[in-house]
Order: sequence, then C-alpha cells, then structure tokens
Amino acid sequence: MTMAEEDTNVTRALRALENSDSSVRLRAAMAIGMAPDPEFVDGLIERSAVEPEFFVRDMLTWALTCHPSDLTFPRLLAELGSERAQARSQSLHTLSKIGDRRAYPAITRDLLTDADDEVARAAWRTAAGLVPEGGETDLAEVLITQLGRGGKDVRLSLSRALIELGEVIVPLLRAARTHRDQDVRQHAIVTEKLLRDPKAGYDAAVEEAKRIVALGPES
Repeated sequence: MTMAEEDTNVTRALRALENSDSSVRLRAAMAIGMAPDPEFVDGLIERSAVEPEFFVRDMLTWALTCHPSDLTFPRLLAELGSERAQARSQSLHTLSKIGDRRAYPAITRDLLTDADDEVARAAWRTAAGLVPEGGETDLAEVLITQLGRGGKDVRLSLSRALIELGEVIVPLLRAARTHRDQDVRQHAIVTEKLLRDPKAGYDAAVEEAKRIVALGPES
C-alpha cells in the first residue's frame, strides 16, 4: 500500500467516526482498534470528548488502548484539563483501562470534587484503582468529603471507590456518622455496611441506614 493510500484510509476512518449513524461510528472505532496507527490517536481522543452514545464511547476507549501507551498517555493527561466535562470523564475512564500508575498524580482534588457527576465518578474509580501503596488514606480523606452527593448511582460509585481503599476508610466513615447533614450520615453508614458485608444489597443498606439515622446517635 502506498503512502497516499494509507493517508486516504486514515482520513476515511476518521471521517467515519463523525458519521450521523452510530452503528457506522461503532464499526469505525472497532476497525481502528484492530489496525492501530499513530495517526488515529488524536481523532479518537477528540471524538471521545463529544460522542453521545455510551457503547460507541466504550469502543473508542478500547481502540485507544490498542495503541501504544507512550502515544496515548500524554494526550489523555492533557485532556484532564479540558473545559469539556465529557473530555475529562472519558480521558479518566481510558486512563483507568490503560492502568498506568503514573497517571495518579494528575487526578487532582479538583477532578475528585468536579461539579460534573460523571467526571467525579470517573475520577473516583480511576484514582482508587491507581493509588500507590501508602496513598490510600490521603485519597480517602478527599473522597469522604463527597459523601451524600448525588443520587443512587453517584453514591454507589463513591462507596465502591472508598471500599476499594480498604480499612483505612473506617475511622473516616465513623466520624462522618456524626455529620450535621443527614445524607452524609446515611451514606457513611451504607458504605461501612457494604465494606463489612459485600453481599449486602445497596438498597437494603440504605434502608438500614435510614433507620439508624432516624433512631439518632444513641442507636
């Protein structure tokens, strides 16, 4: 294949990522992942920032992981400072799939407390998976400030991230049980329940937490 033909194929594949048909975009991302080329990396990252369909975004992430990390890693780190929330969340998600612990210092407090729930959730999951040994307590101290945030999905994501850090979260959760905010108290109880009993369902843990909070500090 000549260089001109290769350039044409790259251009065609990148254009397909912008097709109005999501199935075309999905197939394009899959094809790119099966035949990685450095010329695709920027296009994949740019599309990840705006792609509306979850299953296509997931394929874009997979395609990026098929490329050498020395190409994708610095570009993904740069996206963490993007003004676009989806760019931040998707880059975090992809970094979690790459699993390079060098990304951990880039997961700042601002990302862990991002106003956008999807960014924050991605930051929690990624940080919990990449935190270096000995850094669990510092991370937990930031995550604990997010207790009581959002709806069920957001709270479950935070609980899972905290639980991944292990026993270091226990004293922080117990302190949070006396917080002035009822939602924070409930979420702390739920998280400790799930830590102690991983088989307990989230909804059941919430109902138990509500009863404990209603009974007051003497319960």
